[in-house]
Amino acid sequence: MRLLTRAKGRALATCYAPPGGSRGFWGWLNAVFNKVDYDRIKAVGPDRAAAEWLLRCGAKVRFCGFDRWQNDYNGLPTGPLGRYQIQAIDATESCIMSRGFDYLNGLKHVEEIKLNKCIYIEDTCLQHLSQTENLRASLRTMAVISCGNVTDKGIIALHHLRNLQYLFLSDLPGIRDKEKTTERLQTALPKLTIELDLA
Repeated sequence: MRLLTRAKGRALATCYAPPGGSRGFWGWLNAVFNKVDYDRIKAVGPDRAAAEWLLRCGAKVRFCGFDRWQNDYNGLPTGPLGRYQIQAIDATESCIMSRGFDYLNGLKHVEEIKLNKCIYIEDTCLQHLSQTENLRASLRTMAVISCGNVTDKGIIALHHLRNLQYLFLSDLPGIRDKEKTTERLQTALPKLTIELDLA
């Protein structure tokens, strides 16, 4: 009877454990960090909720009127709703992924986004970002660096960012036809400066 109890306990533990060992565990945990809490957005406002999401995932934010980057989740400033508005996002080596991108929908002041060594960033993330109406109006500068899952399709989707002035692309092995991709962007956004560091 004791043997059966132990086996039963192991089976239950296996049912609730994320698949794939430790790598699967981290992917599962990162997906949990990226789950959008719509009630939280309503309660604290889009900028605060987005800042919490970004910092929870290892990114940094800079608020309008401040020079210092905020990377300490527990040190996020408090104040009246809407007082602190995100102006810049540095997602270097963060675990942000497409399922969390709804946090970006209410942000109206983001002028700069840097996606550097983000293993979960893929074409769907860039497509979602480029379809976010507020970002279409506010985003001026963007960098996509060492994001191995990004292809020409994701970069071409950025043509919807109508006020984008500067785009830096580096170390993106998924880009197969850099000339055609950049040409399509330049045609759609004639004022855009594109800097390339692609093989």
